[in-house]
Amino acid sequence: MSSFFLAPCRQATARVTTLPFLRATKFEFEKRFWIICAIYFVGFCLSGFDHTPFIVALRHSIAPSIARGSVDADTFARVVITIGALLVFLSAALRTWGAAYLRTEIVHDTAQHSDALVADGPFRYTRNPLYLANLPMAAGIGVLASRWGFIFLVLANWIFVYRLILREEKALRLSQGESYRAYCETVPRFWPSLRPRVPPGNRRPQWGQALGGESFVWLFGLAELLFAMTLRPLAALIAFPLGFLAHFVITRRIQKRGRQAGKIASR
Repeated sequence: MSSFFLAPCRQATARVTTLPFLRATKFEFEKRFWIICAIYFVGFCLSGFDHTPFIVALRHSIAPSIARGSVDADTFARVVITIGALLVFLSAALRTWGAAYLRTEIVHDTAQHSDALVADGPFRYTRNPLYLANLPMAAGIGVLASRWGFIFLVLANWIFVYRLILREEKALRLSQGESYRAYCETVPRFWPSLRPRVPPGNRRPQWGQALGGESFVWLFGLAELLFAMTLRPLAALIAFPLGFLAHFVITRRIQKRGRQAGKIASR
């Protein structure tokens, strides 16, 4: 159970047989980081066909009296981009909360893990908090794209996340049996309940490794907030790569330490 932007989840509908073609393949699961990156790349490339930015379309819809290039137009853009940044921060917070219980080396591992069921922290409200966090991030970053880019980013991320979920559900049904079926009947698959649906377990959160592992999402939020403050694309173009650098350096280091610790513990 892992996932790059969306990390592992525990889902299944015990009474419904899922058509095999709806589930993600092994290749999709192992390459999910790069597939999600490709989704964002395509989403922003759609501006080559749709020349109307999402922010401009939104302004025309709800505040058509605001003139292009005016101070009010800049203020409107800043508000929308700030809301987008807050959505990315929401995603970062949810992913950090989930990774604190699931552990970063599992969340970002290319291998699928179904040998244990985590039902603590956010997993008491939704079976897939890390995958759920992918949607506010897509919407938050998507406000910087074109109209069709925004729609594509949200829908493509949602569809891909569900394919990953269905793959993990199958593995968890086979490995966890009745305990997983009971968990599925109690906790919602995706949209969270307003109250915890299962009692807390005895797993303690590890916040340090979780914050480090999800630092790239926090940096994406900071990059967008910087863009909202300056309205200068160069600021975002400089800040966003720092998020990718954090993923490849900090997250990989945490993964390596976690694997080493696991080997020592198993001796």
